[in-house]
Amino acid sequence: MKIYNSISRQIEEFVPLKKGQVGMYTCGPTVYMFAHIGHGRKYVYDDVLRRLLTADGFKVTHVQNITDVGHLVSDADEGEDKLEKGARLANKTVWEVAQMFTDSFFADMDKLNILRPDISCKATDHIPAQIKLVQKLVDKGFAYDTPEAVYFDVAKFPRYDHLFGQNLQDKLVAARSDVVTGSYKKNPVDFALWFKRIGKFADHSMHWDSPWGDGFPGWHIECSAMSMEYLGETFDIHTGGEDHLSIHHPNEIAQAEAATGKPLARYWVHHGFLMVDGAKMSKSLGNVYRVTDVMDKGFSSLALRYFFLTAHYKTPQNFTWSAVAAAQSAYDKVVSFVRGAQTSAVTRISLSKEKLKKIDEYRDRFWTVLNNDMNVPQGLAVMWEMLKSNIPDRDKLDLLLDFDQVLGLDLVNISEIAVPDEVKQLAAERERLRKSGEFVKADEVRMQVEKMGYTINDTAHGPTFTKK
Repeated sequence: MKIYNSISRQIEEFVPLKKGQVGMYTCGPTVYMFAHIGHGRKYVYDDVLRRLLTADGFKVTHVQNITDVGHLVSDADEGEDKLEKGARLANKTVWEVAQMFTDSFFADMDKLNILRPDISCKATDHIPAQIKLVQKLVDKGFAYDTPEAVYFDVAKFPRYDHLFGQNLQDKLVAARSDVVTGSYKKNPVDFALWFKRIGKFADHSMHWDSPWGDGFPGWHIECSAMSMEYLGETFDIHTGGEDHLSIHHPNEIAQAEAATGKPLARYWVHHGFLMVDGAKMSKSLGNVYRVTDVMDKGFSSLALRYFFLTAHYKTPQNFTWSAVAAAQSAYDKVVSFVRGAQTSAVTRISLSKEKLKKIDEYRDRFWTVLNNDMNVPQGLAVMWEMLKSNIPDRDKLDLLLDFDQVLGLDLVNISEIAVPDEVKQLAAERERLRKSGEFVKADEVRMQVEKMGYTINDTAHGPTFTKK
């Protein structure tokens, strides 16, 4: 398998630290509000990567964090804690808000058929590990104590200026009039490892004792501490959104490598943004959608997953309702084929060498493009070419279910939907009218069926149905 490594900025062959095993850490949600479809796209592609590694024969240990403290409104140590903000808006405690949105997050990811991580770790459950890591950085001279926080001294880590092709100027965040940047920082890009419960954080409701006083961890230290606790000081793959390229992931690397003297992760995978109607998602534009919002419009959550798969993971993708409608139509055709092939004759026919060769070619082409930097859109093109070919449907179905190990459209669990006898009778009448050339009347019957809540799909095995 080859994958684009953001740290080297080139596509590299994937070679794990331990033969046959992969340690994979994915940046998880900050649970102060509902996850939106932009998050969904990122986690779908994390899921594809995990499924692909598994299909390639690796035993994957997938760790994903839950950020339930310390992530400020700005990634650069500015503003209030997002959990405090979420609690204030919901009129709940921070603990209640964290649990509510954690449950909501996993419910939405389940709808997208995303495999749950092997280890889901909450920041608040790993405070001792974070304090231990901060202490190590202080002892090594990479961190300094101030009246407001313990900061990481970026000047002591020269590589910081070049991580992911960024420079220090890219990492500077302009101070707003309503935000006070830490006045005790040696350098504006120094970042907090431990916030003290004073000043604007005097009433912070989540806090713990530490060698530097009562307080709470910074967001960046959480990921380094938890990833190393479960996967070791160096592990194989770390993923995240491309918004982490400038601040969060450089900070993770700096503090972890300063503490251990070893690379944190060998491969860094970053996913492109999801736009909505060509614009960034924002509450002011009213274009922040959840998975359930898409479903409320009548679309399947797996059709939404299919939509995400139509763009390469590194490429920005534009969400529109017409694009999701097209994805729904494509997904319905796949489902219709599966249902038709399931009900066709099970008896295998003897295949010619030419058709056997074609089956092998489709399989090889699919796995080749998937293993070339997770090129799922090309994989879908191979899938459709295969479905339109003249190989037997039962062999097409076998290939399709093989491909779905990575696509994750849950095709193996598709079963025939319960259709009322009246709808079946109308479909049979439509077939009779079509065969006799009475196409106008046949179309009128089709519209009658649609008013009853069903779509007729014409297949080589006769009509199948989709519930609208």
